[in-house]
Amino acid sequence: MIRSLKIPGSLNKIAEKVFDSEQISTNDAIELYNCSNLALLGVLAMAVKKRLSGDFVFFNQNFHLEPTNICVNHCKFCSYRRREGQKGAWECSIEDIVADVKRFTSNGATEVHIVGGVHPSRDINFYVDMLKAIKKNAPNLHIKAFTAVEIDQMCQMGNISVEEGLQKLKVAGLESMPGGGAEIFDETIRAEICPGKTASAEWLRLHSVAHKMGIPTNATMLYGLLENYEHRVDHLNRLRDLQKQTKGFNAFIPLKFKRENNAYSHITESTLIEDLKNYAVSRIFLDNIPHLKAYWPMIGKQAAQLSLNFGVDDLDGTIDDSTKIYSMAGGEENPSASRAELVKLIKDVKLVPVERDTLYNILETF
Repeated sequence: MIRSLKIPGSLNKIAEKVFDSEQISTNDAIELYNCSNLALLGVLAMAVKKRLSGDFVFFNQNFHLEPTNICVNHCKFCSYRRREGQKGAWECSIEDIVADVKRFTSNGATEVHIVGGVHPSRDINFYVDMLKAIKKNAPNLHIKAFTAVEIDQMCQMGNISVEEGLQKLKVAGLESMPGGGAEIFDETIRAEICPGKTASAEWLRLHSVAHKMGIPTNATMLYGLLENYEHRVDHLNRLRDLQKQTKGFNAFIPLKFKRENNAYSHITESTLIEDLKNYAVSRIFLDNIPHLKAYWPMIGKQAAQLSLNFGVDDLDGTIDDSTKIYSMAGGEENPSASRAELVKLIKDVKLVPVERDTLYNILETF
């Protein structure tokens, strides 16, 4: 039993908190980030994971829609953004979107994940019409759509409040939101890596509004760029505090900085050890957010499988080669995974694969 092991000093006190289901402090989290005992971090993270989801590891059948990569923002870490008329730019019509929806739902998908660039001339009315068209053609498809940054901009363009905008989107078919656009909440770093983007406080406020309206969301953190451990813990703490108030976050997804084709190509990407440490500390600290997701198109399937021993209980979904955001930055090319492949990845580490819907209702256990 891990309690009988000799763990030095303050780490032992942190371990006792974890096993007693007590939230660790921000100072505790920084100490864990600085800990070189990766095995211990894994044990502590798995204690939290087992308490929250037992031996289950979740996935779903999903696909992504990226309506455009034309964007008004100038995020320096982004390999995806293009200007209007620039080579490699695209903007899909609603007809294009509906055609993709029909194609992917015929393959059994239960969720569509919609994110893209913040288009300079598409206001909230365009996206309301898009959601209505999707629902008309696929009424049972769960729509998880739009980052807080996208919603902030489309509401500004439509000259309506975030509250009004979210209500319009919800009526049109929006059922949940992804967690993108959070990047890192520290305002100084944010001003450097994504100048002019929706501010941290507004990102958090918009998610709070969504939660109060019955729209569950995810949360993310970009790591491995310019931040230090204190910045990461500050970010996690702001999420934990909001979750205490609203209980509206379904999952947390750490997003690893990928260096290809952007202004930070000179920065070395984080190591696998650092990735696993980040998953573990995130799971231990964010014990009030039910699920921790490893986004395998970003880190690769083998690393995602390893993360299942460091607190992760969700591998996202099948995706079906429907996203370019990370492949354009050096992530997995042509990202696609079959149900059988995801089931095997999970079973090979002696955990229980569970196909879920977007809200973590169990569809099938393997």
